[in-house]
Amino acid sequence: MKTLLKTLKKNRGIHLLIYCAQGAKNARALQRNYKLMHSKVKGKVPIVLVVTALEEREPEMEDWWRKNETSISDLGMNFAGHACITTLTITQDDTDELKRRHEQSYDAVRNLFEHCRPQNRTRVHKVPVTTVPPTRYVLGRRVRFVPYLAKYRLIRKTKNIVLFGEAGAGKSSVVNLMAGKDVAYTSPGMRRCTLQWQDYTIDFGGESYKVFDTIGIEESGLEMEEYLVAVANAYRFIKTLDAEGGVDLLLFCIRAGRFTAALQSNYRFFYEFLCEKKVPIVLAITNLEREQKMEDWWDREHSIFPRYGIHVAGHACITAASGLDGRHQELYEESRIAIRTLVKDYVTGDHNNVWTGGNNVFVSLVRALKKLLVKNTHIRKMNLTGQLTKRCGVPRETAGLLADMIEQGEVRVDTD
Repeated sequence: MKTLLKTLKKNRGIHLLIYCAQGAKNARALQRNYKLMHSKVKGKVPIVLVVTALEEREPEMEDWWRKNETSISDLGMNFAGHACITTLTITQDDTDELKRRHEQSYDAVRNLFEHCRPQNRTRVHKVPVTTVPPTRYVLGRRVRFVPYLAKYRLIRKTKNIVLFGEAGAGKSSVVNLMAGKDVAYTSPGMRRCTLQWQDYTIDFGGESYKVFDTIGIEESGLEMEEYLVAVANAYRFIKTLDAEGGVDLLLFCIRAGRFTAALQSNYRFFYEFLCEKKVPIVLAITNLEREQKMEDWWDREHSIFPRYGIHVAGHACITAASGLDGRHQELYEESRIAIRTLVKDYVTGDHNNVWTGGNNVFVSLVRALKKLLVKNTHIRKMNLTGQLTKRCGVPRETAGLLADMIEQGEVRVDTD
């Protein structure tokens, strides 16, 4: 392997490393080979994980990643993407479920490769898009501040959509509505934690979209441990978005007739703090199948949003409840057209001039978490530093600087 990597580097370069592992393996068993690959490319080539033998092991193949993601991160393994699949050959006698998983696996691997298409076909490992910034003074200390973000961007055909809203708003159903098939599955037993997410690739109208179905802010405050977990999630979320090319559209999902304090908090958290008001935001209002005409709801209720300080670029009044019949089925098909049109009309054309990402956005987001959600606002720097170091693999010096910035509130460091 060492010889092969060395030879490839000397010739046309390496565009992508695919680490293929059986689902029966635990996270620690992956570490040795990962370290070998990572030591040879030194973070200059994306490494993706393909987990096989998941045809019957999990209720849903993606559950393997949900169970092992934290352990993988804690062990210092950072993958540019992943696919949980089955590689069994399908016959006519196989069950519909196995056939579905096989088709799902095909899409997952294809999309994984598509997203990791490099910017330069030759010598990819020598094409940086960011450079290490010079020495700076941060909080009175002279430091060399190295950004945590990936140093190599990938060409991106897919538009990235962050879907957010309270639990019960119907986000997963909206994903399925857009896709035209069931791709998102909700698990009632899955632990709900702020800024956990699941991403889905959806194609329609000749375009490809990656939808990040994200757990947002609920009304109850966070305890210290929950806050620290949310900090780690925020770090991984921004890092993932940056590696994927940023955010093109915010899709705010709400349930008709359900106005809570969390409505405003979610809006501010994602629009103001995550995207710094630079990304278009649109509304998807669900649960409108009982309306004579779904758009009537907007005519009656739209004035309430400015009262909450919520201003959006567009909206779609829809039903995302599948499996209905008669008139409701007609409304469902009408809703699919409405949500797809909304996305197509408002997704940005050139993201690189919009969303900046980086450490500044991370610090802003973590401060927002502290302000909007935490019961005890006294967060010890040592706890923050430990969380960033242990769960996110941030070097201790950088983690300490980020923790300082979060505590101080007024310091901004440009790492782009």
